[in-house]
This record gives sequence, structure tokens and C-alpha cells, in this order.
Amino acid sequence: MSGNLLEVERLTKRFAIGGLFGRGRFNAVDDVSFKVDAGQPQILAIIGESGSGKTTLARMILNTLAPTSGAIRFRGQDLLGVRGRKRRLDFMREVQPILQNPYEAFNPLKRVDRYLYASATRLAGAKSQKARDEAVNDALQKVGLSLTEVKGRFPHELSGGQLQRTAIARALISSPALIVADEPVSMVDASLRMSIVNLFGRLRDELRVSILYITHDLATAYYVSDRVIIIQKGKVVETGPAREVLIHPQHPYSVLLKESVLSPDDVGQGAWEGERPRPPSQTA
Repeated sequence: MSGNLLEVERLTKRFAIGGLFGRGRFNAVDDVSFKVDAGQPQILAIIGESGSGKTTLARMILNTLAPTSGAIRFRGQDLLGVRGRKRRLDFMREVQPILQNPYEAFNPLKRVDRYLYASATRLAGAKSQKARDEAVNDALQKVGLSLTEVKGRFPHELSGGQLQRTAIARALISSPALIVADEPVSMVDASLRMSIVNLFGRLRDELRVSILYITHDLATAYYVSDRVIIIQKGKVVETGPAREVLIHPQHPYSVLLKESVLSPDDVGQGAWEGERPRPPSQTA
């Protein structure tokens, strides 16, 4: 497949400052543009500190927040045209979110499998219980779990790592082309972060899913990403291949981010968080 899977063009989101009668304005996202090629699944990391506009950008790409100006096109269709139940469901099948806090993705009073079965019914078209079981179990196995492990359990009965993997499985049920993962490892233990980002790499390589990996964590972004975009105060300040940008940043803000995480010796050894980075995917 040729062309662009996702195209973000001069995207801006402006908010008022000071409540109802406030006169100030600020751009949470300011003239952001980038593309994700439909023919080459990739992990594109969007990196910035808290308040840089990353989550606002994610919400607009997920079509839950309207931009002030600019355009977002998915498979050539402007998201402003995604209206009506059928079109929204079609979009949701292809573009799925993974939230920062897995405990916020599931109601603590509802069993986890209820969400998985709902996705199988609404987004994967599973009509019978057997078909729903198969769709859910298949998605769970892709993240190293099984239906037996999660069926009938409430969120608090699963570990944070298990729950985040379950959230990823839920996103996979509809066989999406794009996953928007907003700080997906920030709420899990450090020991589990690499397993999650390694999972993203496998999803890209084996399932050919593109992932927008929104993070402030340069180490995991360096480890797993093909390309990076660095955002400061809503503006893109640097973009390019992950290793090139993160090893040899050019913008002062990018340099500051790198220096806050690593020493020069760490970069030379490629030893971020005790792991040796693998080359980004070259699959086409």
C-alpha cells in the first residue's frame, strides 16, 4: 500500500486562559505537521516534557478533540468528515488508543473481560460467544496473556503490567492499522517498561501496526522508535531518525532533554536503562 496512513498538516489547538472571562490565549499544539507512511509500519515517538502538548495532539488524532486549525487525514480522509455512528466505528476499528494509566482504562467495579468482549462484538464483528472468546483470546496471546488468566477478574486482581498488557490486547482486537499510545509505560514498574516497548516492536514487525509512542522517556524512545518528533511548548523543534536525533540532537531543547537523561558515556555505549538498543525496523 502506498500513500500516507496518517497526515497531520499545520495542526493547531488554541485554549483560553483565565476561565470564562479570560482574554488570554495559548497554543497547546502549534503548527505541527508530520506523516506516517501507509506502506512501512513504524514507531514514531512524540517526545516532550509534561505540558508540551503531546496529549492534546493525541486527543486530536484520536478524534476526541477538534483542532482550532489545520487538518488531520487518515487514509486520505479528513477527520472532520468522520461523523455518524458507522463512520466513527470504522475509524475506531483502525485507530485505537492505549492510555497512560491502565487503572483508568477499566472501571474498578467491572470485570476486565467485559471490555474485551464489548470490543470483540462492536469492533471485530464477533457474533457468537465462541467467536468472541476466540477474538479475545487471540488478542491476549499476542501480548503474552490468555483468556483464562483474565476472565472473570476485576482490575485490582491483575498486576499493573498485566492490566496494561490487557489494555494493549483490547486495542488489538479490531486489528488496527494505527495505535496511539499516550505515555503507556509511565505508570508501570521500571522492570516492566522494556517488556512493554519490546511488545510494541513485535506488533510493528509481526502485525505491521504503526504506533504513535507519546512519551517523555528518551531511553525507551531511543530503544524502540524508528523516528522521533521532539515538541516544546506545542511546537516541533526537531524531527528525524530516532538514533540520529537522540544521539546527535541539534536543537538546544533536544540537547537539554538528552543531557537530563544520559551522560556522554551512556550514549557511546548505547546502554540506556541497561539494555542494548536494537536497530530500528527496516521492514517495508
